[in-house]
Amino acid sequence: MRTYHLFQKITFIVSLLVSLSLLASAQKSLVTGKVITAKDGQPLPGVTIIIKNTSIGTVSNVSGEFSIQAQIGDTLVFSFIGLQTRLVKVEKTKLLVKLHGDQNQLEEVVVSGYHTVKKEAFVGSCVTVKGNSLQRRADYYSNTEEYNSFSQNQFRKALDAPLSTFSIDVDVASYSNMRRFINNGQIPPADAIRTEELLNYFTYDYPAPRGNDPVSITTEVSAAPWNPQHRLVHIGIKAKEIAMENLPASNLVFLIDVSGSMSDPNKLPLLKSSLKMLVQKLRPQDRVAIVTYANHTKELLPSTSCENKQKIISVIESLYASGGTAGGDGIQRAYRIAEASFIKNGNNRIILATDGDFNIGLSSPQELEKLIETKRSSGIYLTVLGFGMGNYKDNRVQTLAEKGNGNHAYIDNLTEAKKVLVSEFGGTLFTVAKDVKIQVEFNPAKVQAYRLIGYESRLLEDKDFNDDTKDAGEMGAGHSVTALYEVIPVGVKSNLLGDIDPLKYQKTEKKEKKSLTDSPELLTLKLRYKQPDSDKSSKMEVAVIDKNTSLNNVSENFRFSAAVAGFGMLLQDSKYKNDLTYDDIIHLAREATQYDPEGYRKEFIRLVESAALLK
Repeated sequence: MRTYHLFQKITFIVSLLVSLSLLASAQKSLVTGKVITAKDGQPLPGVTIIIKNTSIGTVSNVSGEFSIQAQIGDTLVFSFIGLQTRLVKVEKTKLLVKLHGDQNQLEEVVVSGYHTVKKEAFVGSCVTVKGNSLQRRADYYSNTEEYNSFSQNQFRKALDAPLSTFSIDVDVASYSNMRRFINNGQIPPADAIRTEELLNYFTYDYPAPRGNDPVSITTEVSAAPWNPQHRLVHIGIKAKEIAMENLPASNLVFLIDVSGSMSDPNKLPLLKSSLKMLVQKLRPQDRVAIVTYANHTKELLPSTSCENKQKIISVIESLYASGGTAGGDGIQRAYRIAEASFIKNGNNRIILATDGDFNIGLSSPQELEKLIETKRSSGIYLTVLGFGMGNYKDNRVQTLAEKGNGNHAYIDNLTEAKKVLVSEFGGTLFTVAKDVKIQVEFNPAKVQAYRLIGYESRLLEDKDFNDDTKDAGEMGAGHSVTALYEVIPVGVKSNLLGDIDPLKYQKTEKKEKKSLTDSPELLTLKLRYKQPDSDKSSKMEVAVIDKNTSLNNVSENFRFSAAVAGFGMLLQDSKYKNDLTYDDIIHLAREATQYDPEGYRKEFIRLVESAALLK
């Protein structure tokens, strides 16, 4: 009998130990690691990592690093365009994963957001393999994405049009959207490439402002890499940094699209994770209200102090997608709430998170533009966060950001959300200079013709520069803006200028000889800005002389920005690209990676390499 009871006790203890062991193994752990290429050991950013047979996933950051909550025994699926998909069983909480090149895999699947889809269901073009290169297949399905069409800026003769005027642009949405296309095995549409947004995605080593002006100006001139006979003028604008503790209190309204089109994993689920990261960054003096819109608009959370972050996060976690998209009504409601909670001398801002697919009430870009313009003088800024693919309406969200005294970012993964809402928190959400515009006067004695690279949607009339009622772009704390002009020097023959018959009623030759000066200056750069609480602008002015600096002796800022601009020209199939190749861009960018605090320049090089395979 004693033996039987002893056996029962031993059996119970063994069962208990087995149960505890199984319970421990079922608990989720934070699994961290790094993804590298098997070929050269380089880190791989943008790798999709999901737990097999689930929709739980993440994306590796610019250093190839990742973290994910998983159980011991789970299988992680690592996917990246052009490389072999790898399955790794979780047996420890720190992993080093090497991905190998694979051609056959690309025939069957492409990576989309956090999940892998068969190519029959993929929105857009697919990828096939020939020899050692990749080719796009022109198989298009139900792609309803929308982009504003535009023509690239043309060369203008300095004698006829010596002034070039434009609003600065700190938006970066085009870059992360372009990255999404390439990581999914597609070359993006030409109209999706706004070169200024590619340029301004990156951090440049510009000097901080000094004195009372909130911005500094840096200029540099050298040869254009795609046409050595031409000169490239680099303009860098840097806004002052403000320490987090010195930023004014924020009155934020999260305006969230919860319509049915937001149900995909790379839409509302990613949106919720992004906003939760932002809430964790906020301080007790900051306030958040939450408005949602689908068939109807709802105020889910009145303006609430961030002392109660858990309450705010709980509302975000409760969101789900269904119904239509009454975006116009949602915008009006958000402005009313922001105005009711307005903080004088504070940061009053609406953060609109959407795929831009408005289909109820006010919905056209023209209607939305009129609505936003009426709110511009309210002192409330607008940040637009774009999400998703397949039905993404870039044209609508771009219009909202441009007309609403705000900025526009496209969130393609959690790493990008962290960049926009955490790492660049001040630049995204706190304006230090508003209505910033630039006017360049070219010296026709030195400049035969010029063209502004990018900023097509930001061009202003020359008379707008001194008109303080004309809207222009905003710069946030720590933001930088980069602009490039390609210049054809006097005496250089070019077939890019066209041929115009001599004027009948003007003596052009005499006019030219009389008007030219002997100034050594290539151009004069003027910049206007307003303090955030002022309606009167201040002006800065800098003269630029071409010192004939060779491309080998320019700064990394110049070299890298030229590489990014060249990449934009190739993606647009620009007639100005001359004989520029992807290899030229890669070589130029590799010579400019010493200043790369977040690793984004290295990620850019890998994107160029991927794009070269897709051509």
